[in-house]
Amino acid sequence: MVQTLTLFGSTFRSTEGKDTNPCYLRDQKQGHFLKRELLYGVDRPEAVHLTHSYHHGLAATRLQGVTIGQKLQDTVEKFPEREMFVFKGTNDRRTFQQFYEECDQLAAGLVALGLRRGDRVAMWGPNTLEWVLTQYATARAGLIMVTINPEYQINELVYALRKVGCRAIISATTFKTQDYYKMLHQVCPELERCKGGKLKAKILPMLETVIMLGEEKFPGTFSFPEVLEMGSHAHRRTVLELQDKLQFDDPINIQFTSGTTGRPKGATLTHHNLVNNQWFLGRRLGYHEMHHKICMPVPLYHCFGMVMASLAAAVFGTTVVSPSPTFEPEPTLQAIQEERCTSIYGTPTMFIDMLHHPNFDKYRLSSLTTGQIGGSYCPAEVVKQVVSKMHCPEICLPYGTTENSPLTFLGYKSDSLERKCNTIGQPFPHVEVKIVDTNGDITPVNEPGELWTRGHTTMLGYWDDPDRTAEVIGADRWYRTGDVAVLDEQGYGRIVGRIKDMIIRGGENIYPREIEEFLHTHPKVEDVQVIGVPDKRMGEEVCAWIKLKEGENLAMDDVRTFCKGQISHFKIPRYIRFVKEFPLTVTGKVQKYKMREQTTRDLDL
Repeated sequence: MVQTLTLFGSTFRSTEGKDTNPCYLRDQKQGHFLKRELLYGVDRPEAVHLTHSYHHGLAATRLQGVTIGQKLQDTVEKFPEREMFVFKGTNDRRTFQQFYEECDQLAAGLVALGLRRGDRVAMWGPNTLEWVLTQYATARAGLIMVTINPEYQINELVYALRKVGCRAIISATTFKTQDYYKMLHQVCPELERCKGGKLKAKILPMLETVIMLGEEKFPGTFSFPEVLEMGSHAHRRTVLELQDKLQFDDPINIQFTSGTTGRPKGATLTHHNLVNNQWFLGRRLGYHEMHHKICMPVPLYHCFGMVMASLAAAVFGTTVVSPSPTFEPEPTLQAIQEERCTSIYGTPTMFIDMLHHPNFDKYRLSSLTTGQIGGSYCPAEVVKQVVSKMHCPEICLPYGTTENSPLTFLGYKSDSLERKCNTIGQPFPHVEVKIVDTNGDITPVNEPGELWTRGHTTMLGYWDDPDRTAEVIGADRWYRTGDVAVLDEQGYGRIVGRIKDMIIRGGENIYPREIEEFLHTHPKVEDVQVIGVPDKRMGEEVCAWIKLKEGENLAMDDVRTFCKGQISHFKIPRYIRFVKEFPLTVTGKVQKYKMREQTTRDLDL
């Protein structure tokens, strides 16, 4: 008997009772034969032919309806003796079983402190073992972890803690120029006179408990080791019982956006957001096919580190390697070689710094196969060098926002180099995307407009900020990204630029990314950023900040000559500045608004 089966738009034929082709498996309930890659959910480019800019990702795998704590517990049972985390800077190494036991001991300590489900606990500091222990322990205890930028100064810290009403903060002692306890003491002088866990601060009335990393004892605080020892058997039993009570739709993390315009906003994310973002990300990179080791030089306080790297351990059993507390190019290269990492994460700036490091050639990177270049736009020339010089033929370029947990688009390992360089891949499974014009109408394919997304990735909203939430998420749950993008016939996306970064020169719309891409082809240019600056006659003019390769020289007229006849005359930069570095966030994102302010001021525009 011949049967047909239609699945995801494809029809398969099989002969009842005879598995005539090894690439098909029988569905015992239905008596059908399913194509092996559909049954096991092998993620590969989807064959579509779109006419309008609306698409949604399909997959043979379901969404994961579990909490982070449940996922961790399942993975520990599979790989108890496998290394889960390696922190090279402090030589801290933990197997899955060791980490799980320490994590639940910390969760029990937090419960012993009186923290309860839904309470907010801030984590403030660079990449450390204690950071990821806090991440997983708060998830197991049903607490909401608030990730604080380790570079925040006093005013920014106070705003964040007050905004979300943190009851506790876990903090590093010092890092680089930051003296964290001194800053906390300046905000809360009451620490000098109170017992640990009994803080009553005028400026931060919700904050009761301050926990400092390390053994040193500070007035009014607990040390991290003290909290680890607080949990009794009864408290650990409470943590275990909680695992069946916590819901995957519970909020679990508040990530503050960079705040380039106005005050930072607290994007509120759930277990479901984060677990599924990692689930579909990992399947595109092949983390379900073999044991991978991820080199993680990106910061944990950001989704790039916390979700895309750290959660890969709990979801897929990967080993996560942190080269140093904050990004340094040579320790990262060294970690790849020594730990035989197979996957490397980083921002474009990080990859540029590694590729141009004077000792780059002395390190063996042949263990690498895949990874991600994310956080901001990456020039095609950099992608090509990562593929060829860092041995990463399966590198992928993701796209997302903090508000989307963070990814909504990702390429595939099998994509051509051209696609890797020029697109952000296809939408994540079960995520809808559309490109709309200024009226909110869907554009034809290949026509630019604002990118909107909808699905399991979308945050609950900005914490305690319904007005700003409503500015980006409509009643229909479409999230407005603020990015200008195009979608091609095959459902691949390409980011053209930010709406707010678009330069309008004499009525012409100019997207900086196009000019940056072109200038990156100059053999003497290492990196370039293009901005719009005020002009009385044209409204705005084009300005390029150019970072040259080591030992190279270039004149402004040389740049303009290089552009002449290659890009439209109105796109040729009127102002050119040669710089050693760009203003960056701690995650490596270029702060164009600071460049714009400085150029406007320096040139008296």
